[in-house]
Amino acid sequence: MNGILNVFKPTGMTSFDVVRKIRKISNVKKVGHAGTLDPEASGVLPVCIGKATKAIDYIMADFKVYETELKLGVTTDTYDREGKIIKESEVNWSDEEITRVINSFIGEIKQVPPMYSALKVNGKKLYELARAGIEIEREARAIVIYSIDIKEINSPYVKFRVKCSKGTYIRSLCYDIGEALKCGGMMWNLQRTATGQFDIEDAINVNELNEENINKYIIPIEKIFQNNTKITIEDRFVKFLLNGVIVKDKALTCKFEVNSMYSIYNNDNEFIGIADKSNDGVRLIKSFI
Repeated sequence: MNGILNVFKPTGMTSFDVVRKIRKISNVKKVGHAGTLDPEASGVLPVCIGKATKAIDYIMADFKVYETELKLGVTTDTYDREGKIIKESEVNWSDEEITRVINSFIGEIKQVPPMYSALKVNGKKLYELARAGIEIEREARAIVIYSIDIKEINSPYVKFRVKCSKGTYIRSLCYDIGEALKCGGMMWNLQRTATGQFDIEDAINVNELNEENINKYIIPIEKIFQNNTKITIEDRFVKFLLNGVIVKDKALTCKFEVNSMYSIYNNDNEFIGIADKSNDGVRLIKSFI
């Protein structure tokens, strides 16, 4: 079994709980998810099975959309409601001022990852250090907030939708908004509604999956690359590319343009992988055979 499942993860489960369950249902050991969701967060969690695990990095690199609820006036050590309260303040801002500050985060910004995250430093996950009472300095990383759509302000609660780049921590965004407003803030609720082309409207709840219906929800690997130009190539070129050869034969290179990505198929219309062309010739970027 090879392909991707657009899974809805309910609250109360870890992302690995989802992977473990799908391993059992699919009877496939090679299963991985494309982007961790915290246990108390719900939403879209693409899960790759078999050869599709090679596509995890491509899925994770795409944009994310979240529906979140921020609670102002409270700061916790985890930046969410699961943590220990370390500060409480009054919230004296108008809706207009809150809106202005939140919208100021749109664009490319620097964000410091939370201590309670799975990022590794010297082989140790940050949350492991945090649980041991150790806090270390984290380097700010460039992320992009493409848009913020404020849905409701009922102070101290603010509901909004965020479209953001890979590597964005919504908990950190909520914390940073609270700091900018000088009253503190934490993430109260979170749901991921999209990861690239994987949308919550099309997701299947992991608790509804079973051995009888799993094949119905499997998405072919090549669907991830549906925006690529499709090219069918001769089997002799397929063999060269799979062996890591950069093919310079004009019979092949004439089909490609420089700086574009292509999905390549063999004469039997089987998806081989993705390829591109440089001045040196055509190369296979990733094989899915």
